[in-house]
Amino acid sequence: MDETEFWALVDGARVDADGDPEEQADLLVERLVLLDPEAVLDFARHFEARYQRAYRWDLWGAAWVLLDGASDDAFDFFRCWLIGQGREVFEDALHDPDTLAELLDDFDEEIDGDGEDLGYAADEAYEQLTGVVMPGLGLPPAPAEPEGTPLDLEDEALLAARYPRLWERFRGE
Repeated sequence: MDETEFWALVDGARVDADGDPEEQADLLVERLVLLDPEAVLDFARHFEARYQRAYRWDLWGAAWVLLDGASDDAFDFFRCWLIGQGREVFEDALHDPDTLAELLDDFDEEIDGDGEDLGYAADEAYEQLTGVVMPGLGLPPAPAEPEGTPLDLEDEALLAARYPRLWERFRGE
């Protein structure tokens, strides 16, 4: 599976789920079980590589603004959700997280921003196909700390200055 096929699966499931991350994860599992186990492993490698690329302080700050706070776990689930938004949103957010203010049509912090189930879709599909737990993916270990310069995520003035468009749209009074 190449990168184009990976994003086609992510995008197709998102469109068919009408943006609901839980439904998107279910649809992704349904589509992945139609593939062979090696293709599911390839999908998982693509997903994990992007998940690790998104482990960045600047994205954590954007997640903090969008979610009105983001613990370690919430940021993990946010990164899965961000991948689930598709290639354009993902890549643009990595380039400049503040662009999420324009890239996201609607954002309901009760539903959006939490793609935990997306992070397990490949594992679930692999287990359904093979009856065994997915093996290691052979990728480098995840970094211990987010990439970039640490942010004081509880400093609202800093977040408002760093993410002016996100702050105005999602936290502005």
